[in-house]
Amino acid sequence: MNTLMIYGATGYTGRMAAFHAKQAGLALIVAGRDGDVLAALAGELGVEARVFAADDAAGKALDGVTALLNCAGPFHRTAGPLMRACVANGVHYLDIAAELDSYQLAGQLDAQARAAGTMLLPGSGGSVAMLGGLVRHVIKRVAQPQSIAIALHVSGPMSRGSVQSASENMTATLTRAKGELVASDPHALRDFDFGRGPVSCFPVTLPDLITLWRDTQVADIATFVHVSGGAFPQGDPAALPTGPSDLQRAQHRYQVAVEMVGIDGTVHRAVLDTVNGYSFTPMAAVEAARRVLAGETRAGFQTPAGLFGEGFVVSIADSVITDGQATLA
Repeated sequence: MNTLMIYGATGYTGRMAAFHAKQAGLALIVAGRDGDVLAALAGELGVEARVFAADDAAGKALDGVTALLNCAGPFHRTAGPLMRACVANGVHYLDIAAELDSYQLAGQLDAQARAAGTMLLPGSGGSVAMLGGLVRHVIKRVAQPQSIAIALHVSGPMSRGSVQSASENMTATLTRAKGELVASDPHALRDFDFGRGPVSCFPVTLPDLITLWRDTQVADIATFVHVSGGAFPQGDPAALPTGPSDLQRAQHRYQVAVEMVGIDGTVHRAVLDTVNGYSFTPMAAVEAARRVLAGETRAGFQTPAGLFGEGFVVSIADSVITDGQATLA
């Protein structure tokens, strides 16, 4: 049987992913650095545990593994060694990264992965799967799309790991203009309607600037975020809870809004409504892994929307896409 390894399985999202994988009936190995916590999780799930640091993955750590799902952030520390180890060992790589590192590295390793017959699928859960699926849905009705502006509504508290990753990856605000990543004005707010009227969104650097470009080749792409419900907390990240509770996740759904302009000046809009991002991410990542284990693979750097199509995002929980009225810009 093809086997999935979840690295970082004892973390907030990794643990949820491990339970989803077990529930889905996948052959599973949990892995990470903390042997005692990992052993307890493996015993609870009735699966094998492997203890190793990401930098040590190049040895026998990946023996018998078909696909690895990396849930161990910050990903600028783990994506590099794990991605390279996967390419060297013929293992398909997936992660849930929200930073640019995984995506830039996947692009650099694309040719090596293709030669090795392995797939690199960063962002198998999270915003990349959400935004990519929505854009894939809209673009099919747009004549020669010229620009994409897309916004994510982040609702409810963030996890400790997300806050730590964000604090360690403070970068300039970027946009894609004429096909190139360039700095943009971080104060240039823009209104988007997530279904309850326009709200102000601020520009932010999302990995979708890489993945949407890879999927669509649209030259101008801008990404925004609207936050509500206590997102982006203040204070020491180490003092925060590991992540939002079941109740908090249930109370705070996420939405994505897109505006895509065609060559005739028509603006096409749509909104994705889905479960809280911390629920969506492990569900989507495990579903992606299940499909990879079943043979849905393509060598090299891939994206969830490019690999699985627009139906992937609406296959997760009760996700729904609503089309808006097209108007002239």
